[in-house]
Amino acid sequence: MSPAEVRTAPAGPLATVDRARLRLLLDEEADRFRRDHHRSGALWERAQGSLLGGVPMSWMTEWASPYPVFMREARGARLVDVDGNEYADLCLGDTGAMTGHSPTGSIVAIQRQLERGLTTMLPTEDAIWVGEELTRRFGLTRWQFTTSATDANRFVLRFCRQITGRPKVLVFDYCYHGTVDETFATLEGGLVRARDGNVGPPVDPALTTKVVQFNDVDALRAALEPQDVACVLAEPALTNIGIVLPEPGFHEALRELTRRTGTLLVIDETHTISTGAGGYTGAYGLEPDALTIGKAIASGIPMGAYGVSGDVARRIFEQEDADYEDVGGVGGTLAGNALQLAAARATLASVLTEKAYARTIPLAERYTDGVARTIEELRLPWHIARLGCRAEYMFCPSPPRTGAEAAAVGHDDNLKAYMHLAALNRGVLITPFHNMALISPDTTEADVDLHTRVFREAAERLVG
Repeated sequence: MSPAEVRTAPAGPLATVDRARLRLLLDEEADRFRRDHHRSGALWERAQGSLLGGVPMSWMTEWASPYPVFMREARGARLVDVDGNEYADLCLGDTGAMTGHSPTGSIVAIQRQLERGLTTMLPTEDAIWVGEELTRRFGLTRWQFTTSATDANRFVLRFCRQITGRPKVLVFDYCYHGTVDETFATLEGGLVRARDGNVGPPVDPALTTKVVQFNDVDALRAALEPQDVACVLAEPALTNIGIVLPEPGFHEALRELTRRTGTLLVIDETHTISTGAGGYTGAYGLEPDALTIGKAIASGIPMGAYGVSGDVARRIFEQEDADYEDVGGVGGTLAGNALQLAAARATLASVLTEKAYARTIPLAERYTDGVARTIEELRLPWHIARLGCRAEYMFCPSPPRTGAEAAAVGHDDNLKAYMHLAALNRGVLITPFHNMALISPDTTEADVDLHTRVFREAAERLVG
């Protein structure tokens, strides 16, 4: 069972999309949505009076539908909206509910902790258990906890600059590491620029950040040789611009170059935990100096974590002038609270287990096979990539090797909107930001096969 794969097909009759036909199909799907979602529509209108943009968080406007679906309840891998429509949920909160919604083991632990106190600014035994388990899975020996993966990344970048005395960090073009200022940078004409749409960047990112293309070892070497980079912050595979897998030898080169130049290597497993119980790090034997993770590790309770090697931990506490306990820029009042750690312990002990991945990864293979068959039989110029129990199709025939390539060729907003809305109208949710599906321990073969049928029907209508 391979943790990662890509399936492609030769280009066929859909090399150029009939835009008039696509517009007609999209309008038909929008009309169908409105007919079936009256209650959501009424709530959407009401929300305009009190919620900025009509939603509690701006990303919720990204759905392809004319207005968001308002949720009534979600259990396991099923979601029911306020109009009574039921969905096979392959979005799963964009990884936040990768465990499935409200898994029994986690709910029991959460309910028990609710009666014992939520946040006290004191450690619990659960914290030790979670730290020990994360060490077993990822190899890093010292852990602390945050309220999000964004915070985990933010704090680790601070630690890396502090202990190396170097001013810059390096990220890969079109990465995503949460709302971390240093990572909202891209390359334009070989120069570091603020990424399009970056909201109110506090400083020019060229002052804080170097950016290179994923899989470009020569560019990585050139960027690290001046030895002014504190750390490389990397997803082991890009996941937020479409799945872009590392080429053979890339991670070996990344580790060798960072060690040779005295640069710390930070691996962000927040999305790539889909690869297996130990993430991509465990599956492929990576050896980072620090690791960050969040979203799914507490069954939907907001939480992140970061781990560091023994050597990095020693260097952190050698910094006598650094304020780690008060207002130095790391930590948070609600971080590491008792509820988080009770949920994380239950999640790691009974939900995100080796046994669970032995079920979810084969189901993701089934999902990939179903999409790939349609792509092959209709000769669509698309491909699908899989990373453990995560899979994503893109509107280009060959898998891109960099984030820039993926951004240039793999995205088509109207085509994405049509495929997403066609699925939603037929009872399937996939992640609104891209064409990604995630398999939870509660997902069934019937859920996967429903998507296969819906995907094929939408593609056949598009081809005509």
